[in-house]
Amino acid sequence: MGRINPATDQDAERKVALLANLPHRDLANRWQTLNGGPAPKGISRRLLVLALAYRMQADTYGNMDSRTNRYLRAIASGTPDAPPPRVSAASTLKPGMRLMREWNGRTHIVDVINDGFRWNGQIHASLSAVARAITGARWSGPRFFGLLS
Repeated sequence: MGRINPATDQDAERKVALLANLPHRDLANRWQTLNGGPAPKGISRRLLVLALAYRMQADTYGNMDSRTNRYLRAIASGTPDAPPPRVSAASTLKPGMRLMREWNGRTHIVDVINDGFRWNGQIHASLSAVARAITGARWSGPRFFGLLS
């Protein structure tokens, strides 16, 4: 998944918003173009709009990973015993986010940046490296910052 570009973001939002005003026939044509086959028979206009919006956003911003896709298919097929996919806590962090943790009476603030994590004016490659610098001990960074239970 690439970085979000404000111009791309606005263009994607505009295209998705336009779907709401299209007649069913035009929505079915868009389905054909995007999916390479006809829209499912009997699909409601509302569901067609939602499915097209999802597809257009996935094409712009990136789709689900294959593990999540398999898990959702297992649930849909009636076998919800499949274990949920594990998501890396660090992978959900986006540049610009800020993490805070109090340790030994001092509040520590970590900024998520494009190439790692900034703490105390230094760049660290991982949250675990930051946690180690703060505590002097080996910690799971995501666990130290409360991202894992």
